[in-house]
Parts: sequence; C-alpha cells; structure tokens
Amino acid sequence: MSSLSVEFAGVTFKNPLVLASGTCGFGREYAEIFDIKRLGGLASKGLTLNARAGNEGLRIWETNSGIMNSVGLENPGVRAFIERDLDWVNGLGVVNIVNLGGHSIEDYIEGVRLLNSVKLDILELNISCPNVKAGGMNFGVKTELAREVVRKIRATCKHKLSVKLSPNAEDIVALARACEEEGADGISLVNTFLAMAIDLEGRKPVFGNTYAGLSGPAIKPIALRMVHQVAHSVKIPVMGMGGVVSWRDAIEFIMAGASIVQIGTGNFIKPDISLDIIDGIEAYLDAEGIGSVSEIRGIV
Repeated sequence: MSSLSVEFAGVTFKNPLVLASGTCGFGREYAEIFDIKRLGGLASKGLTLNARAGNEGLRIWETNSGIMNSVGLENPGVRAFIERDLDWVNGLGVVNIVNLGGHSIEDYIEGVRLLNSVKLDILELNISCPNVKAGGMNFGVKTELAREVVRKIRATCKHKLSVKLSPNAEDIVALARACEEEGADGISLVNTFLAMAIDLEGRKPVFGNTYAGLSGPAIKPIALRMVHQVAHSVKIPVMGMGGVVSWRDAIEFIMAGASIVQIGTGNFIKPDISLDIIDGIEAYLDAEGIGSVSEIRGIV
C-alpha cells in the first residue's frame, strides 16, 4: 500500500488531511460523529488572547457553491483553551495545530508567550485580523506590516510557526516570501475572500459588517492558483486550502505544491468528508502505482 505519511516543517503527519481552523471547534463535536483520530491533524478554532463573543446578527449566508461567514473570531481565549481543551486535543494522536489571531502586536505576543509554556505541534498565525492600532487595516494585507508582525512573533515563539495568509493581500507571493525571510517554518493559504451579499427585501447588506469571508468550492480555482504561485516561490512548506470537497481536489492542491491540505467548508457539507478524502487519496496512489504522497507534490 502507498504511504500517506507526510512531513511539514519537521512535523510528521500520518496523512495530509487537516480540519481547518474555524470549521471544527476543538474537535469534540466531530469526535461524536466519526473517528477523528484518523486525521493527519486538527487546526483549532481561531484563538485570541482574551475571550471574544464574536459578531452580532447573521453570521452565515449560503451562496452558489460556497458560504459566507461573519463569525468574528468568537472563542474562549488562550487561557481557557489551555485549561479546558489542550490536553484533550493532544490526546487524539493527530498533529495539534493551534491557530492564533490578534488585534494588536502586543496581543499576539502575549498569546504566544502563554502558548510557549504548553505542548502543541504547530502554531498557525492568523494575520488576517484587523490591526486596531493601524486604523483597522488587516495585518495580512500589506507586505511590510505582515513582515513586522511575523518578525516579532518569530522572536518570541518557541513552536513551529506557520503563517496563514489572506488572499486579499496586495501581493500574495511577496507576502509569503517576507514571512519566510522573517523565519516562518511554513505557510498556510488561503483564508477566506472578502465578499458581500445584499438583502433585497431589506435593501441593505446581509451582514452587519457589510462584508464577510467567502469560502467553499467557488473559491477553489483561485486558491489553487495562489497555492501554486507561493509553493513555487518559497522553500518552506505550504498548507493549502480553499474549496476542497473531494479527493481529486486534494490531489490537485498536492500537485500544485501543498504538503498538507486543510478541509473547511466541506466539513459542513458532510462532517466526515475528510475520511472520504483520505480513502480516495490512498486509492488513487495505489491505482497509479505511486509509493507516497511526496512523489506527486509540486509536480505541476
């Protein structure tokens, strides 16, 4: 049988499938539905230093071939995660990827310091958050702003560091290279695309914040292009995501250069879809006589 084992920044995954941050909580609910120990890894609900209630009003809106969300990083905060969920996730036997966001560099650094003292495998740094001290501009839009936050986090962080990039960046390749230059161990992309929906009857935006994040199959071709561009422009490994709902999608991302594939919106379509994808990848490799996933990574 073909080997599904892959390596990302020195961390070994039993297979390349990871549940994406913001789509699986901390895994407890999914564990009641399927054997999540079969996964390669799990990326936690996005954490911030302190607990957040999230956005008011409508949070999810279905679109053609996707969904829009305006959840607003609702989460219990880093300390509560460490106290209530960390040991449980570490006991699953999957790679524990902790996603961390922040609205100031100081918040990021304090969150990292708390996480430095505990066991986890990879810290996934979400730089798509608005910087409240820079007029609300997202850290991940401007290359030099992203460079600054990654430099300061890298100086503090003791864990493997993967930076999650926004597709709304001014130059996704330049941004990825800046993260690499500042010491990131890997890149995760893409986050959701900035989008909009209008309530015709109400004659107003559907979401209270007007704009929201679009994910799902609709974004896959663009996400695949960005993963291909970045994976062929940096030496550090890439976690690819964006509309993956089948094993064929996952193989495309791997062929484009991704070492790991994250599943997000697909989890809402079919909660155990990741197991279908794992089985499909294995069947494909066996049928094609391919010994391991690494043989086809980045071949396109």
